[in-house]
Amino acid sequence: MRRPDVITPALPAAPPSEEPYRPALLAWLFPPLTRREWQVFGIATTAGFFDNYDTALLNLALRQVQRGLGIAEARLGDMLSVVRLGNLLALLMAPLADVFGRRRLLLYTIVGYTVFTGLSAVAPNSLSFVACQFVARGFAGTEGIIALVLLVEEVRAEARGWMVGLLGALVAAGYGLAAIAFAQINWLPFGWRGLYALALIPLLFIIPLRRLLPESRRFERDQLARMVPEGVFRPLVELFRFSPKRLAMVASTGFLVSLGNNPGSYLYAKYLQEAHGWTPGEVSELVFLGGAIGIFGNIIAGRLSDRCGRRKMGSIFLMLGPLLTIWMFQARDNSIIVAWVLRLFFDTAAATIVSAYVAELFPTVYRAAAGSALTVANTGGGALGLYLEGLLYVATGSHWTAICYLTIFWMMSPFVMLFAFPETAGLELEAIAPIPDPNLLLRTPAKGP
Repeated sequence: MRRPDVITPALPAAPPSEEPYRPALLAWLFPPLTRREWQVFGIATTAGFFDNYDTALLNLALRQVQRGLGIAEARLGDMLSVVRLGNLLALLMAPLADVFGRRRLLLYTIVGYTVFTGLSAVAPNSLSFVACQFVARGFAGTEGIIALVLLVEEVRAEARGWMVGLLGALVAAGYGLAAIAFAQINWLPFGWRGLYALALIPLLFIIPLRRLLPESRRFERDQLARMVPEGVFRPLVELFRFSPKRLAMVASTGFLVSLGNNPGSYLYAKYLQEAHGWTPGEVSELVFLGGAIGIFGNIIAGRLSDRCGRRKMGSIFLMLGPLLTIWMFQARDNSIIVAWVLRLFFDTAAATIVSAYVAELFPTVYRAAAGSALTVANTGGGALGLYLEGLLYVATGSHWTAICYLTIFWMMSPFVMLFAFPETAGLELEAIAPIPDPNLLLRTPAKGP
């Protein structure tokens, strides 16, 4: 039942011409979408595609970067941990989208992560490389939050999980592009530095994106652009007051998953090359071909969570991910290929449901701030996991054994979701998390950041 002190103004009416449609050849993959929904989905996917290319480079070329910059084996975990902490910058940047709009911040973050990833190509030493990657991760993390928020706010309830899954699947294709490029690392001019230089390509898309990208109708309805400049971080402050329980359960899930998952995600390419003797080309084949199967976890998870419920399906996927990680890092034969593909499948499936939950559980006025809070939890967990992996490596003498030990934290997350999370599938955003304060609609205009 709706609380009497909550108002939920109607969304601006869509033009009569915006009837949902879908191309006949894609009927099996996409639900019917309006022209505006197609437009938002396409732009969010394009931005995330290049973001994932940037992220995949460090995972794939870690061995080459390590050699090129002279990074000691014992310092590898520390370096990755610092880079991972760059996502904490999203806590400062993402809440601005709740004040000045999703569109403007999305464009700024695309420029930011592209420029700093490109600068990584000319880093003269490990310190400058880590600094560039630290800032790039901050912009990339913010971009991912805002793209997801914009999509969730524009797509209808009955297809929301489906489209979040499709976004994750198509964005993950950026890893495929990185895999293709990585296969040429021994022939590419400047080696791994050339891979990072290619990341500057998205800058060519900024001008057309400025004209095509619409603002979220829910954001416009709630008139957050009228908040005073002094209150730009008010959404972040109010987020902690809105529902501490929801914030705690989302943050704890993200923290536990990242703590157990990140070490394996960063070190798998190094593992394949060093423990199994794979070449960069063979690693790329696995990422490109096996990844094409694994990323269907996003799509299947989105559809199943709409039909069977987010909580049930999310808990199952969260449990299977760590079990497959142990299999992968203990395999001594070609079964590692099956383990890697299934690990990716269930990992992306779980991530899709967690992402949908974060966007659904909080009102429009705090939605981007909630995404930044999850990013902080993920970053903290991931950085701690990488740091602990370094300590366990010293104790055990094996990165791969250390990774397996850390999955115990990952195995705790499905129980948090199963026993603490509410069910949100099929509900409108306003029914899940109504606007808590009518006075937010009465603020004076802001001039922008």
